[in-house]
Amino acid sequence: MTIAIIGTGNVGSALARGWSRAGHHVVLGARDLSAPKVTTLARETGADLKRPTEAAEAADVVVLALPWQGAEGAVKALGGLKDKIVIDCMNPLAMQDGKLGLERGFVTSGAEALAQWIPQARIVKTLNQVGADLMADNAALPHRPVMFMAGNDAAAKATVAALLSDLGFEPLDAGDLTKARLLEPFGMLWINQALLQGKGRDWAFAAVSRSNLERLKRSESRFSVDFS
Repeated sequence: MTIAIIGTGNVGSALARGWSRAGHHVVLGARDLSAPKVTTLARETGADLKRPTEAAEAADVVVLALPWQGAEGAVKALGGLKDKIVIDCMNPLAMQDGKLGLERGFVTSGAEALAQWIPQARIVKTLNQVGADLMADNAALPHRPVMFMAGNDAAAKATVAALLSDLGFEPLDAGDLTKARLLEPFGMLWINQALLQGKGRDWAFAAVSRSNLERLKRSESRFSVDFS
């Protein structure tokens, strides 16, 4: 599958590394194709380098890894993205009274604004609930991290679920795109814990159930050794 990643900051770079490792063809959409950071990322991941519009046109899935400020103009410049699966991993962050917070939430969302900008695209909100480092590699975590997604197109969500699994996440469907009103504040909760409460960036949310525990016990019992 060809995945266009629009934005080559921390999130875009992490996703490029994760998906290229999983065997996907990555196309990086960047304004400055000669920037050392961009060319190094392309070399390390085997990705193609294209202008953002060309990258989106060439892809099966388009990933928006852009800062919220300025996202509207950058997204509209990509064209309509008709029938494209678009992964929205942006959080609508803004400074409010000197503190980092969400520009909107609960009664609308950044994802719903995005749907107004590109109404013919098949948008799935996800990959906004953890830091970039764990998007690239989360294999060392003791539990498989969860990643919620929201969207109106069931087939698009099935495709995205497979891509989330390729990154090591347990994909969980939160419902239609209005549920981004929950997922964006959920992402802000991770930011609060990671950056403001001192927990750091090397953790993720997990969905742990009794069935998970039973599978772990069975796995441990298969490899146990009796030294008596």
